Amino acid sequence: MIYCFLADGFEEMEALCPVDILRRGECELLTVGVGEEIITGSHGISVCADITAAEIVLDDSLDMIILPGGMPGTLNLEKNLYVQKAIDFCAENNKYIAAICAAPSILGHKGLLKDRSAICFPGFEEQLNCKTLSDDHVCADGNIITAKGAGVAQEFGLKLLEKLKGKAASDKVKASIQCR
Repeated sequence: MIYCFLADGFEEMEALCPVDILRRGECELLTVGVGEEIITGSHGISVCADITAAEIVLDDSLDMIILPGGMPGTLNLEKNLYVQKAIDFCAENNKYIAAICAAPSILGHKGLLKDRSAICFPGFEEQLNCKTLSDDHVCADGNIITAKGAGVAQEFGLKLLEKLKGKAASDKVKASIQCR
């Protein structure tokens, strides 16, 4: 199971592009509304989440969580108890944690990047508290995958699929969507 958390003010491309790619790759994924079922993104697009954060189940069936960026979406994710519990569960159980744009700052604040390479949206670098700031658009270091921003949402989604199902599955989806 994959949970993609959506909080009011989330960056739509950073959430929905990876969701689409992972579902095309036949991954079991639920969008999770933080606070409510209907969540409005930073550009006024409202999304009806599959479940609310209060309904998540943290057990061995969870493979990955995704934290999209955007403002104030990132701040709304960080202050939510259910999101914090999901991050802690994944960190303690070596499950994948994926964050893009400003959202890697949440992981930095928790000290999860101190021995890792990571990337984020320009201006949030100091909040990563990471060992090495990556030059890559998408950076995978162990079970944590970070990405720079909305412009690399497709690359981010394909990397998440690669981590979960292998390069062949990622390449198949990449070819099917006519990605360069």
